[in-house]
Amino acid sequence: MTATPPQASALSAGPEEIARIIRQYRTIAVVGLSSDPSRPSYQVAQYLQAQGYRIIPVNPNCREVLGQRCYASLADIPEPVDIVDIFRQVEAIPAIVAEAIAIGAKVVWMQLGLEHAEAAAQARQAGLQVVMNRCLKVEHAKLT
Repeated sequence: MTATPPQASALSAGPEEIARIIRQYRTIAVVGLSSDPSRPSYQVAQYLQAQGYRIIPVNPNCREVLGQRCYASLADIPEPVDIVDIFRQVEAIPAIVAEAIAIGAKVVWMQLGLEHAEAAAQARQAGLQVVMNRCLKVEHAKLT
């Protein structure tokens, strides 16, 4: 008998947990942050930076985004990361979550349209909080 995979929605944080995450954590590694101002990743990161969050771009194709040094991977970041905000294809999520666990991140946040139940279960099992299919900018704006 095989175990039934968890439902993605059951693994994602609810409204109260999301509010606590946004209020408590200040350092956000944005995986897949584009240097193109028309891209959603840039717009979200720019907004969060303007709200006082420390943005750490993660994109092997960029040297700098939003005035911040860009890193090729989460493992390359030389400081603690609170939230790993993912702007990548769903197929990339398991590897990103494994890296987030390895660096001791507190939260894995999958942007709108992104869900991965198995990776979310792995993150939860490792003690990370998980948010799926939500925009960090939109959720922050709801609280202000």
